[in-house]
Amino acid sequence: MTIDKSLKVKAGMMRSRNVLTRAERLEKLKAADRWSEGDNILGMPKVRVQKLALKKKKKVKAAEEETTDKKKK
Repeated sequence: MTIDKSLKVKAGMMRSRNVLTRAERLEKLKAADRWSEGDNILGMPKVRVQKLALKKKKKVKAAEEETTDKKKK
């Protein structure tokens, strides 16, 4: 079954996922030295998903431009 064109999102999934795939979990566990090659795959520990907080752009540039314009006059 296909998704209607009006329901598709052009940029894909913009928000962060809160569930990792098994391969992603293994990568994170290996990086933290919490899993080795011989360990059982069924009893893997949980892995916290880091949410990316996007900072909003400050309006500093607009304020600077206004102050420079006022000084020129």
